[in-house]
Amino acid sequence: MVKRRNFYILIYSALLMLPLCTFSQVVVERSKEKVVISGKQYYIHLTKKGETEFSIARAYGITVQELEKENPVIEKGLKAGQSLRIPFGEKNDKTIRTEKTEKVPVAVKTGKPVRDNVNFNYHKLAAGETLFALSKKYGVSEDEIIRNNPGKEINKLPLGSEIIIPKRQFNSTESKLPLPETNIIQHKVIRGENLYSIAEKYGITVKELRRENKGLLFPRVDEYIRVPVQIVADNAKQAVSKVDSVPVLKTGKPVNQTTEGPGEITRVNSLKGSFNVALLLPLNFEENSVRAVIDSSTIVKGKPVIKVISRPEEWILPESLDFLELYEGALIAADTLRSLGLNITINVFDIKSDTMEVKRLIESGSLKDMDLIIGPVYSSSLSIVASYANTINVPVVSPVPLMSNAPLNNNPFLYKVNPSVEVAQDQIARRLINYTGNNFVFIHSDSLHVDPEIDLFKRKIFRSLTTKIPYEDIKFKEFIFYSRSALVEDSINRLEHALSNQTGNFVILASEDPPMISECIANLKTLSKDFDIHVMGYPVIRELDNEDWKDYYDLGIELYTPFWINYNASDVKNFNKSFREKFLTEPAEGSFAWEGYDILYYFLSGLTIHGKNFISDPDIHNPDLLMTSFRFRRINEGSGFENQKLYLIKYTNDMDIKLIDDSSVTNR
Repeated sequence: MVKRRNFYILIYSALLMLPLCTFSQVVVERSKEKVVISGKQYYIHLTKKGETEFSIARAYGITVQELEKENPVIEKGLKAGQSLRIPFGEKNDKTIRTEKTEKVPVAVKTGKPVRDNVNFNYHKLAAGETLFALSKKYGVSEDEIIRNNPGKEINKLPLGSEIIIPKRQFNSTESKLPLPETNIIQHKVIRGENLYSIAEKYGITVKELRRENKGLLFPRVDEYIRVPVQIVADNAKQAVSKVDSVPVLKTGKPVNQTTEGPGEITRVNSLKGSFNVALLLPLNFEENSVRAVIDSSTIVKGKPVIKVISRPEEWILPESLDFLELYEGALIAADTLRSLGLNITINVFDIKSDTMEVKRLIESGSLKDMDLIIGPVYSSSLSIVASYANTINVPVVSPVPLMSNAPLNNNPFLYKVNPSVEVAQDQIARRLINYTGNNFVFIHSDSLHVDPEIDLFKRKIFRSLTTKIPYEDIKFKEFIFYSRSALVEDSINRLEHALSNQTGNFVILASEDPPMISECIANLKTLSKDFDIHVMGYPVIRELDNEDWKDYYDLGIELYTPFWINYNASDVKNFNKSFREKFLTEPAEGSFAWEGYDILYYFLSGLTIHGKNFISDPDIHNPDLLMTSFRFRRINEGSGFENQKLYLIKYTNDMDIKLIDDSSVTNR
């Protein structure tokens, strides 16, 4: 009985001690390792199991917020073995000096000159570094580096020599563009244009064009030239001004103006007619037919092991999947239209990037009896097919995003369904009117100022804002992005200089570069704890393969996107049901299957209901589609059409993506 009692006492004692063992905190040992980053001193702390953000911050005498600001990655969770930067400031400096009882700076005790780490960087020369390379690396001029190193020939110094480089001063004041010139437009030169044709297009003389562009003899493709605009009183010849207006087609319709299309949905009921459709897609028939391949990737004793791998019957080449789904969506659209009375034949051609394939296809006569051509997807082949389509008056549809609008030039039967980034820029610029009291932060990576699109986008923004507020009242800051790995100065600290804590901050991410977008969003998420931030970017942000989706929702990012799917709509439900029955799966949100359906349904129903008038004036047709509502316009006289329809969406803090009514902006 005594033994049993002693046993219970032992167990009870162990239970009493358990909480002390479980909840005791790991003591954080402060690091002694110091580094200088951007002229600022940091401790490098290696995290250990059991340490928390709070315990680390307390050990170094800083706040958790300061810790997260310097190390945005820990917001996703602190892990053992992470290297954290701890700012070396007045607070934690006092704490450490007290424990070490050190009161005299090392620089004073050793007699070495005290360094000015606030205003200067101290750089040790490495192999291959030149004066020019250093000026680019630190963002200062070569003259500034030379002036701060008197008596030194920097390009002749030995490796390891230390030189002083002045720190680049961040501009936290507002920047302005020159006042918009109301009598000048910037014309982007397209292939085949010369001074005479450009002057004729704008109703001016070659002499007047040369006077505005000193020294210009032969304009190059994609070059921007200045066109002096003359206001013509005659109503038949509309004014050509810099603000939202360009030359007029013979029909009298402005070619660079977004049209809203018919106000009502076009009803598609009983139809009659027969159509031949050509799909020109890189489906890679030959590659997908191979069911056995030789693998020599395994190396044993320095020799490759040859083995034959059999592919399962359902295997498909990854490069073919997107276009196979487009084909599948088109098949379902054809079935839908057949049920309404149409007779449709779909002809599939496996067309890759080889332009000779396209030329041989055209020469064979296989396309001469087609009523609609979808594809090819590569610009070089697309231009050839579009040029041929002009001779037979057949519409050609480009189903994928293009690098530029060049294929549309001089191809009036070509339709581009994916809007270019310029369309998104126009919409964003108009959207800013709702935020005129904000501090606008314009982020891009064009550090060399060689991209004219950046300057044009800024001008669009100023043109839009000046319709609501005086030019001098616009708060605009331009932020040139450099990644942490490419710039000594820390991007998050630089970005903080551009933000205002007095007003809201409207941040425009003017880039399609995934690394830049990812780093900027992470930094903005950290800074949003101290600043009121509103973020907009290009449509590509929605398509990025990003692990940090939660940041999108936390920041409430807004985007203009070419597609929006209402999964509760009956036609969407029917499409998913048919797709599942035929192909044993359902298409993802970004799948080309939706586009394949919409393209075939839109163009064949338009040709059936409106005839040939539909080809030259697609705005007369507005059927109910699955993921978009096409709104086409010509980019210039004699060109093809580009879709202008974009939806405004918002990532909300309840982890949802919502459609925003933007009619007040887009109808301006």
